[in-house]
Amino acid sequence: MAFTLAVGATHGEKPYRVSIFGTTIVLYLALAKLLLHLLTASRYGIFRDEMYYLACAQHLAWGYVDQPPMIALIGWFAHRVFGDSPLAIRLFPAIAGATLVWLTGLLAREMGGGRFAQVLAALAVMVVPIYLILDHWLTMNAFEPLIWMGCIWCVLRAINRGDQRQWFWFGLLAGVGFETKYSIAFLLVGVLVGLILTPERRFLTSGWLWLGVLVCALIALPNFLWQLHNDFPFLQLMHNIRMGQRDIVRGPVAFIADQAAIMNPILTPLWVGGVLWLLFDKDGRRYRMLAWTFLVVLAMFIALKGKNYYVAPIYPMLFAAGSVAFERITRADFAWIRSAYVTAVVIIGALLTPLVCPVLSPENYLRYQATVRITPPRAERQNNGPLPQYFADEFGWREMVQKVAQVYGSLPPDQRTHTAIFCNGWGEAAAVDFYGPQYGLPRAISKHNNYWIWGPRDYTGDIMIVLGSDGRGDREHFASVEPARVVGTEYSRRDEHFTIWLCRGLKLNLQDAWPPMKKFD
Repeated sequence: MAFTLAVGATHGEKPYRVSIFGTTIVLYLALAKLLLHLLTASRYGIFRDEMYYLACAQHLAWGYVDQPPMIALIGWFAHRVFGDSPLAIRLFPAIAGATLVWLTGLLAREMGGGRFAQVLAALAVMVVPIYLILDHWLTMNAFEPLIWMGCIWCVLRAINRGDQRQWFWFGLLAGVGFETKYSIAFLLVGVLVGLILTPERRFLTSGWLWLGVLVCALIALPNFLWQLHNDFPFLQLMHNIRMGQRDIVRGPVAFIADQAAIMNPILTPLWVGGVLWLLFDKDGRRYRMLAWTFLVVLAMFIALKGKNYYVAPIYPMLFAAGSVAFERITRADFAWIRSAYVTAVVIIGALLTPLVCPVLSPENYLRYQATVRITPPRAERQNNGPLPQYFADEFGWREMVQKVAQVYGSLPPDQRTHTAIFCNGWGEAAAVDFYGPQYGLPRAISKHNNYWIWGPRDYTGDIMIVLGSDGRGDREHFASVEPARVVGTEYSRRDEHFTIWLCRGLKLNLQDAWPPMKKFD
């Protein structure tokens, strides 16, 4: 007999008795996911965004143009404690991904799920393609689902136990969420609507809920003040991205179809079933506010033309709900369906993993993709080359910096001291800052995003090595512009194939010219 635990109820409802034996298997699944990410951490190179966040970690602040401060703080800690190897950089996101597997099993248990429901929910999170991508990198996207589901865990415990103190912890986690990624606001709106539309509105009179709101606001306040002091650069950034039409905008039907693709098509019945169970089943209606939370979040991202993966952090709670529903409808004579579905999940998950996790060499990846004929949905308009953007952005950076070092090293020693490495994009600048110290390079300057805020330092522009330019505009501003090297590798993005220019004699003062050069996008 499986060991069971009674989950408390309110308003005269009967407590559920749920198995906790499945927790052991869930932990094994979490460890398996952790191992997968650790073994593949060094497979390719460092991702563009990772180098950028590590550059931000060299300038710790309460905010940045394009993200709150948490990812820079995590990057600072990882670099100081573990170093700058790919494994060191990617340890924390791998742990976050594994923890999400474990937490999803707990969500299923909290909803009344037994051993099978807990394991299925955890297994589902393991084989989600977008999670396999995001948990591979040091970005805020690896931590976002964990924070969202931590908030949902507090909601479930408040409902099941009538423990209003859970709203304090909800607020604390939400505050951390605001310091990690601003999208937590969408979850909070969804939860608020879910409360209003269900009997859980009773919590709106709880002092603990409003204390949680206060705690959330206090934690988020330093970043808000930073944004205010800097004229809300994040809002400027989002406006410019929208005007530049970089992101691919999907209509409602296509957006929902993308959800099936990025969350693994075999799991679609599970999360759709989770929504239906929460809305219509007599047991699931106990947590109906979660269904409204999901529907509101989905609708907001569709209406605001968000990227297709922006909804991804909310799905673990639907996997948990769907797993509980599936467990209950497949008892007795239909138990064989469980084995069939789990087998299908494992097979499809194994089939998709090489497409989103760097288990293959680039050459074998391209052969495999051609064999299975599966192309991941795109979220941005980029000239990626043969690899999808999430892999292409890990190639070519060290080679680029080596070419920059060759140009820099060709200069007489007395000229190097006042030679600036100017990058038109933050990606090139971050790569120079990450790999440059190995080749004796100074830190880069750039007009792009946070690099603009960090300024041109003491450079006058007398000699500049310019990256990411076609050279035409440079000829207007310098006395001489010479092609120095050509960069670009087979698997790097095609917009990272360019000429390095050696420019001399800037016709204006760099310090005076810097403010209008700002580029936020």
